[in-house]
Amino acid sequence: MIEILNPTELAQAKETGAVVADILQALKRRSTVGTSLLDIDRWAKTMIGEAGALSCYVDYEPSFGRGPFGHYICTAVNDAVLHGRPYDYALADGDLLTLDLAVSKGGVAADAAISFIVGDAEPPESVAMIDATERALAAGIAAAGPGARIGDISHAIGTVLGAAGYEISTEFGGHGIGSTMHQDPHIANTGRPGRGYKLRPGLLLALEPWIMADTAELVTDADGWTLRSATGCRTAHSEHTIAITDDGADILTLPTQE
Repeated sequence: MIEILNPTELAQAKETGAVVADILQALKRRSTVGTSLLDIDRWAKTMIGEAGALSCYVDYEPSFGRGPFGHYICTAVNDAVLHGRPYDYALADGDLLTLDLAVSKGGVAADAAISFIVGDAEPPESVAMIDATERALAAGIAAAGPGARIGDISHAIGTVLGAAGYEISTEFGGHGIGSTMHQDPHIANTGRPGRGYKLRPGLLLALEPWIMADTAELVTDADGWTLRSATGCRTAHSEHTIAITDDGADILTLPTQE
């Protein structure tokens, strides 16, 4: 299903996006050395409720997961890259943490992810990986606009990631979003320009470049959800929800406060 939102729904999408972005920034500030991933999940639950929103994750039960997700945020550390299920792990100095959050408010969902390094350490490889995903995300957004095609976004993302020296998996990628979290079209993180669905004003897309340091192969954790690099290398993931407009793309998941 591909939805095209009307102006009222787009206004709600912007509000939902701000909720996601502000919660992520608040959680980033609180994610310090010694913080448990389960604490982050509890904080996310409280913040979502205080915002009058609903979790898109807690009851989520897709074919690629094992049973309902059962948590309010994805927390992926170091070699974990996608669908990180929170567990009793205390963050250490230098850990590379990805927080991925999707909520619904007023009947419209928004989805975003941020990767950052915990504590004072700045491992150069980790810094470079985060930077590559953020630049790829910016390139994908710049390629999105009315009349462009999904392949144009995929090509822009893949060009940045490939130039940075990373292998690219097409197993998971971006997606349409609207009244539900995951919709068509699928947006691979590499592709051929000029191909795929033509973008229209009112379309919402979640773009999410993710990489692993030295592989494109994923393995599933024993929890049935968390996807990790097959080699145990570090990973990074960045995501925004955007709305296609007459003039280009509007980023909906920008924080209203730093």
